[in-house]
Amino acid sequence: MKRKIISIDETKCTGCGQCIPDCPEGALQLIDGKARLVSDLFCDGLGACIGTCPEGAISVIEREAVPYDEKAVMATIVQQGRPVIKAHLEHLAGHGQIALYDQAIEYLIENSIPIPDHAAPERKPAGSPPCRPLAGRMGEGNVCEVTPHETHSFAGCPGSAARSIPRTGPRQPVGGTTDSELRQWPVQLSLLNPAAPYFENADLLVAADCVPFAYAGFHQELLRGRIVIIFCPKLDPDIEGYIEKLARIFSIHTIKSITVVHMEVPCCSGVRYVVDKALEKAGKKILVEEKTITIEGGMA
Repeated sequence: MKRKIISIDETKCTGCGQCIPDCPEGALQLIDGKARLVSDLFCDGLGACIGTCPEGAISVIEREAVPYDEKAVMATIVQQGRPVIKAHLEHLAGHGQIALYDQAIEYLIENSIPIPDHAAPERKPAGSPPCRPLAGRMGEGNVCEVTPHETHSFAGCPGSAARSIPRTGPRQPVGGTTDSELRQWPVQLSLLNPAAPYFENADLLVAADCVPFAYAGFHQELLRGRIVIIFCPKLDPDIEGYIEKLARIFSIHTIKSITVVHMEVPCCSGVRYVVDKALEKAGKKILVEEKTITIEGGMA
C-alpha cells in the first residue's frame, strides 16, 4: 500500500542520534553511523522524530510501504514504561489518529496494563465537520478546532499542534509592575558578539525563545543574575553557525555556569544539543543545568 512514511537523507545525517528517543515505536536505529528506518511496520509516518533532527535530514514522504501495525508497536512501547506509553498516546491524539489511538487503548486493556493519565483526543459528534484536538486531559472537557482538511504544520512536529490553554478560576491580582532582570542587549544568538565583555565570568541562561512567553516567572526565577542567550532550534536555519558562535563564547571567556531552559515539545530539546556540541567544540567542561517548561506554563 502507498502511505506516508519517514525518509532519511543520508547525505545530511550526522549520526547524532537525537531522533532515536523521539521514536518510541522503535522504527529508527543508528547503523554504521547513520540513522536508519529499520521497520516500515513500526513507522506511523507522523514525524515525531523530525523536530529533533538538527540537520533537517528527516522528512515525511509518500511511498509503497508495509501497513503500520499499532498492536505490534504497543508490544514494544509497553516495555519502555508509563512515560513512553503516555507520550505515544498523546502523539496519536495530537495528530487526530483516533483509530490508532483506540487500538493502543484496546491493547492496554487486553493486557491489563494501566492507562496513564494523558491528553485524550476529542471525539466529534456524528455528522460534524473534521476536527483537530486542541487541549484537554483525560476526564476533562476538550476544545476542538474545526478544519476543512487535516494538515501537519512544521513538517509534522508534534510540538506544533494547535491547542488552547484554559485558564479557569481566580487569577492572582497584579499589584504593580516588576523590574526587568535583563542585563545585556541584544539577546538573540544570531546578533550577539562573542567578544562582548558581559560574557566574562557570567552565569549564562540559554533559552528557547518561546520560554519567556510561557513561563510567568522568567525574569525573577530564571533571568535574575544571568546573561541570556535565546534562539529557536526548530525554525532558526543556521544551527551549525550557532554551535560555532557559542563555542567561541565558551573559548574566549570564563563562564561560571550554564542554565538551559526549553519547552517540553520534542523539537525544543535541540537547545541542549546546541550547547553540548558547542562545549565539545570549545573543549570546555562547564556544568549545565537543564530545565523544562510545560506548554501550560509550569516547570516540569
